[in-house]
Amino acid sequence: MKLRVETEVRPTEDREKVEAAVKRIFPTLELKQEGDSIVGESADVSSLATLHQLLRQHMILDSARSVMLARKRGETTQFMLNKQVASVGKVSFTTGESPLGPIIVTLEAPDLDRLIDYLAPRTQEGRPIREIIY
Repeated sequence: MKLRVETEVRPTEDREKVEAAVKRIFPTLELKQEGDSIVGESADVSSLATLHQLLRQHMILDSARSVMLARKRGETTQFMLNKQVASVGKVSFTTGESPLGPIIVTLEAPDLDRLIDYLAPRTQEGRPIREIIY
């Protein structure tokens, strides 16, 4: 499994606040500056633990699953999170239409369907039918 998180730091933004927003969703990720962006990468599934928890806490498993599957290309899926919403520790998927730009999340795994099932399993009445351990 490979995780890559990237977000642009706009001239009007404070780099530390942008890092803090990313860390609220991916607290264990080591972040580095690459040009005008902040980037973090990991091969450890535990780096997805907070995202996993927040998707359940905010009861957005169905929408998360649908976004991840819709953007799946082979062994990769990519989706965008609203940076402003992330700054308060919440998850909101976006199409990139946001004044501060999105947090771009790329997941790659040979068993991507299983990883998606782990993060956002199928539900019945909003509850996971079966939790997957990854």
